[in-house]
Amino acid sequence: MLENFTPAIESLKMIPSGGGLFEVLADDTIVYSKKAEGRHAEEGEVLGLFSEAIGLEPAPRA
Repeated sequence: MLENFTPAIESLKMIPSGGGLFEVLADDTIVYSKKAEGRHAEEGEVLGLFSEAIGLEPAPRA
């Protein structure tokens, strides 16, 4: 996420939790929730959902 959206991310917070909880939020809006989906995210899925949520395409990786 940081590699792809460095100019757009003002802050990033990682909060450890138990029970396999994995959530990604953008401006307090849940972009992906493992608990709600009942499964692990597919490769690139969270990146795509985050991109849609913030309205920006990811920057090309070097």
